[in-house]
Amino acid sequence: MRRRARTLVGTIAILAFVMIYAPLAMALADSRIAETPPAVQTVIYCVLGIAWIIPLMPLIKWMERPDR
Repeated sequence: MRRRARTLVGTIAILAFVMIYAPLAMALADSRIAETPPAVQTVIYCVLGIAWIIPLMPLIKWMERPDR
């Protein structure tokens, strides 16, 4: 698959993942995190804000791989 096609497929996959991840993170934040102290909330929000990158890194590396 050429790089341009991989980029298209990867972009669609990233958008689909974020569309699923974001509501789940918001539901978690609304239900459990609201009851914690503000310092803990800050840490959890930072972790949730960065956590979506970890499962997508292999996809991003695949998208950016040069053509043969």
